[in-house]
Amino acid sequence: MDLQTWLDQHHISKYHLAKISGVPKTTIMDICAGRSDIERCAAGTVRQLAKALGLAMEDMLDMFSRYDAKTGLPKDRSYFEHNLPPFLTISINAMKDAWEKLERGEEYTLWDCDYCDLQSSINIAEVEQIISPDQAWYLREKYLGLERVSQMELGLFIR
Repeated sequence: MDLQTWLDQHHISKYHLAKISGVPKTTIMDICAGRSDIERCAAGTVRQLAKALGLAMEDMLDMFSRYDAKTGLPKDRSYFEHNLPPFLTISINAMKDAWEKLERGEEYTLWDCDYCDLQSSINIAEVEQIISPDQAWYLREKYLGLERVSQMELGLFIR
């Protein structure tokens, strides 16, 4: 989540946040627009914002950061969709079209073929090491609705 979304959800304007926090409105506008990262703000600025929003500094940094605190990777994982092989891109587009048809209420009887084709394309790209396992799971979760199960959880199911 970003600061702008949080402010919208709590019905707080940037102007009001500037007034109650003492942080210049331009700084708040830059953070909300993505021109400034909250992680790069001075500690005093972060403290003022956190206090005004009723949040702990650590919670605010975690919530508004573009990066996952545990992995250090971007929270927006759309970078996994860049430079995919053409056969996989074709399968993804076919699945997107199928989901759109179903959402519009159209009768589309080939969606299961598109689903299986995409699943096969992801598996082939992963096995051939064209994409990483993390990339493959991102695509499976996003386009097929599958959920990744950890090795530990898998062990619990097998026993």
